[in-house]
Amino acid sequence: MEHHMKAIEFDRYGPPHEVCHCIEVAEPGAPGPDEVIVAVEACSINPADLLLIEGRYPGPKQLPARLGIEGVGRVTATGSGVGHLDTGQRVLLLGRTNWTETICTAANNVIAIDQNIDPLQAAMMKVNPPTAMLMLSNYIDLAPGDWVIQNASNSAVGYHVIRLARARGIHTVSVVRRQSAVATVAALGADLVLVDDENLAEKVRSGIGDANLPLALDAIGGAACLHLAQSLSIGGTVVNYGFLSGEPCMITPTETIVRDITLRGFWLANHLGKATRQGIEAIFTEVTSLIRDGTIAAPVEATYGLDEVKTALAHAGRGERSGKILFTPGGPIA
Repeated sequence: MEHHMKAIEFDRYGPPHEVCHCIEVAEPGAPGPDEVIVAVEACSINPADLLLIEGRYPGPKQLPARLGIEGVGRVTATGSGVGHLDTGQRVLLLGRTNWTETICTAANNVIAIDQNIDPLQAAMMKVNPPTAMLMLSNYIDLAPGDWVIQNASNSAVGYHVIRLARARGIHTVSVVRRQSAVATVAALGADLVLVDDENLAEKVRSGIGDANLPLALDAIGGAACLHLAQSLSIGGTVVNYGFLSGEPCMITPTETIVRDITLRGFWLANHLGKATRQGIEAIFTEVTSLIRDGTIAAPVEATYGLDEVKTALAHAGRGERSGKILFTPGGPIA
């Protein structure tokens, strides 16, 4: 007898809460060689998921398609040849179709993680924590006392950048788009919180003087990217990692030629695609330790079942949120 489960798919590009649907599909059968079956405990709604559904981020070439960049669950069955994973083990899902109750995937497409980690935090650890960690490490050799500037500072990546930088003795200028976000970001430990405008560079230097500010992290593009570039010390680097404005990154010849400012891009998928299995496991081992010791955490505003997809995606797309929105396919997590 065939058993069914819930999964989320979209059949055209457009507003996520309009084009995504919860469907009934057949549960996976027994796993094949080198495969595992995983019951999904939690899966986050990442900004990249929303951009993908809107057609503004790399995604599937054929529709309809399943969704969900992040997810965590427990192994319920293993196929022949799988010797490093056990039934009941909690794993991080590395695929991009995790908004489902159960998934069959290659065993090398999951990573065993700490069994005692909060599953909601684990469901948000694949993208944002390593993005923050790698951007702070891979572009500039930052020293204690240096400054970093970022926009979208009230995002999950922004939260992690603030906490990780503080742990290393690095100061942060955290830029937000609205005054109402200033107090929240300051409470996280940001050293200087400013509202973005065309005078950002002047406000930055008024706050930090001639301190070394060699790195900017841009999630928005457009004029917001230029404002960060203008705030940097001579020879600094802007790292763009987001598409939030939908506009091309702006940077002027004054910045690139006269002030020797460099614009780089970061996409986690590229980094993980080039990394060895050992390197990927090392990244998530470090992320797990940072979550377990309290260095980083992402606030959660609400969780939803898969059958509440339209409400959940509308919620995730609203501004003025205080935390992330997640699906819990197996039911609420205490």
